[in-house]
Amino acid sequence: MRLLKELFDNNEQWARLAAQRDPRFFHRLAAQQAPQFLWVGCSDSRVPANEITGLQPGEVFVHRNIANLVKRDDSNCLAVIQYAIEVLAVRHVLVVGHYGCGGVAAAMEHGGPHLVREWLAPLREIYVRHRQDLDALPYARRWDRLCELNVIYQARAVAESPIVRSAWSRGQELAVHGWIYRIQDGRLRDLDVTIDRQTTG
Repeated sequence: MRLLKELFDNNEQWARLAAQRDPRFFHRLAAQQAPQFLWVGCSDSRVPANEITGLQPGEVFVHRNIANLVKRDDSNCLAVIQYAIEVLAVRHVLVVGHYGCGGVAAAMEHGGPHLVREWLAPLREIYVRHRQDLDALPYARRWDRLCELNVIYQARAVAESPIVRSAWSRGQELAVHGWIYRIQDGRLRDLDVTIDRQTTG
């Protein structure tokens, strides 16, 4: 008996409908991957990059982890960024957090399982750095604001990485953007964080 039959049935229906809408869809998809966007987002199952942006498979390269962190010692994330920039030549890195992020709440409360707490340590540092201002806010607004600050810090971390700096030194057209998503209304919000060669001097 096939395990998780419902998922295979869903896949069968999706593939059939995709082929009906565009008979050459899978042929084109298999021929080349040429996305213009790298999405660095949260692992939260309610935040699917393709659906939120209305992009098709093949149009966005994706890396996700708890609380959309970009850490200097995370070879997984850095390898994705390097591949996206140096091999796929994406033009936009989208660092996308979301309001109501459980990882952000755990960092504020210093909670969660041991490995999760360890993973979230850099986010906890952001909270501590801004604690005076954050703690002056009601809890819901504090949570929202830390979600926003996290995106800003992670976008800067991408822009300051040797991979991005090297791309800019080669003259590659590349920009890093900080966005946030609200699950309650399905809307993306630009946090006015866009970093490119011009903004870095």
